[in-house]
Amino acid sequence: MTGHRTDLVDYAARLLGDRTMSEDLVQEAYLRFATRAPARLSEPFGYLKRIVRNLALDTGRRQGRERKMRVADDIWENLPDHRPDPETIVADRERVRLVLRAVEALPPRTRRALELYRLEQRTLQEVADEMKISVSTAHGLVRKGLIACSRALDGEHE
Repeated sequence: MTGHRTDLVDYAARLLGDRTMSEDLVQEAYLRFATRAPARLSEPFGYLKRIVRNLALDTGRRQGRERKMRVADDIWENLPDHRPDPETIVADRERVRLVLRAVEALPPRTRRALELYRLEQRTLQEVADEMKISVSTAHGLVRKGLIACSRALDGEHE
């Protein structure tokens, strides 16, 4: 059987595309052949060649899975992290606190107009209809509320 070693390595190299791996694969094939082959074979070389082929296919599949896993890992590792850092979280919470405090300090009508417009995303017409006021009055109330929030945030930088 050892006279066919070069033929088997060449065959495995064609299947795998790697001569060094083919050498190892043929060695593994000989070990399997020696421990698992039936006692009497009419074509031992054909049987050994089939072992080489099966091992090469298994190796190719395994390499394909490993390659896919590496690609997936590379993609995962290179995804940008869009989570805010702790400092940004603290700053954003402080800004929200300032805006909430400014909204709480608004007169009730102004606060209600602002809540309808910004939080409930109503149109100025809908705000006016709900509060039974004109659209221009609704606009004025919303504007006053937004200015108060803006000033609260501007005061943050003073």
